[in-house]
Amino acid sequence: MSEAPIVVLVRPQLGENIGKAARAMLNFGLTEMRLVEPRDGWPNPSAGPAASGADIVLDHAKVYASTADAVADCEHIFATTVRKRGVTKDVVNPQQAADLMAKRKGRSAILFGREASGLETADVALAREILTVPINPDFGSLNLAQAVILCAYEWSKRTDGLVQPTLEETLPPAPQEELEGLITHFETMLEPKGYFLPESRAEATRLTLRNILTRPGWNHLEVRTLRGVLTALARKPRD
Repeated sequence: MSEAPIVVLVRPQLGENIGKAARAMLNFGLTEMRLVEPRDGWPNPSAGPAASGADIVLDHAKVYASTADAVADCEHIFATTVRKRGVTKDVVNPQQAADLMAKRKGRSAILFGREASGLETADVALAREILTVPINPDFGSLNLAQAVILCAYEWSKRTDGLVQPTLEETLPPAPQEELEGLITHFETMLEPKGYFLPESRAEATRLTLRNILTRPGWNHLEVRTLRGVLTALARKPRD
């Protein structure tokens, strides 16, 4: 497995966006950020709060005077852009880019342009491939963190260091005694309403009702809630 790709932010404008990009990176296991000519300098006090704890990314971020300097030690460079900008290169999506980065030897870098206008032609010219995503032709505007997270997520699927968050623990099904109480509650309320008439169909109707109420596998809280609903329906309306 190759080393994790480097995220290179070229002339980023807002510290908040650098922080959000760092947060997106660390969510999916990327930690190396490089900054090319950040508009407001570096470090930027606005980046920390926006990173929401991704301090390891910001603390080790390095600043470079040019894009060429930032990727000088990288063998594989991907430029994120929605247009080729007059440069003839292979075009890949994030999934294909992650596949290539995982297979190739050497370091990979992903270039992200400034928020307002993206990468310049000279930046794109440094790349081997153009990285883009299928997007709504009537609204193709991704913010910086969104673009970073798309690429970081695809890379993360090829690593073993991340885990699927556990689902909320579910309660076991209610014991039969509680379920019988719910069924009896339904029958007690329905009987005076003539629900089980005619008598010739009463047994089949009760069986169908029981099948309906036993199928979901409700837990004791859900059974209690349903019985509360029935009790409320049985009360006389308030004035």
